[in-house]
Amino acid sequence: MPVQEWLLRLRRQGVAVLLIHHAGKGGNQRGTSKREDVLDTVIALRRPLDYEPDQGARFEVHFEKARGMSGDDALPLDARLILDDDTVKWSWQPLVDAKASAVEAMLQDGLPIRDIAEETGMSKSAVHRLKDKLKKEGRING
Repeated sequence: MPVQEWLLRLRRQGVAVLLIHHAGKGGNQRGTSKREDVLDTVIALRRPLDYEPDQGARFEVHFEKARGMSGDDALPLDARLILDDDTVKWSWQPLVDAKASAVEAMLQDGLPIRDIAEETGMSKSAVHRLKDKLKKEGRING
């Protein structure tokens, strides 16, 4: 029985199914996108551009397909596993906030816009706009 047919049969029976698939070298899934047709949600986990190995489990969560989700609920997240004393917990924030915090730190360290754009993968104009926003919010000077 083809996988898609099997998934549809399970859905009709009220069974929730979790499929895990890996991306190819280019970051996109390999094979046909037809398999996504019957899925409600497709999530891509990506390594943050500013990731450092000493941060442990940290990744970006991108909702590539989110049936039934919209607005802020479907925004990408920066997720991290936090180890505090004897407890382990997940922490997350909207990816936009995480990027703003990273840009804020780089601006405070005196990095030029060009270097920040290269480091974050943002365009220079996007870094300028974020810099202006951070100034208005009083998070950075000058």
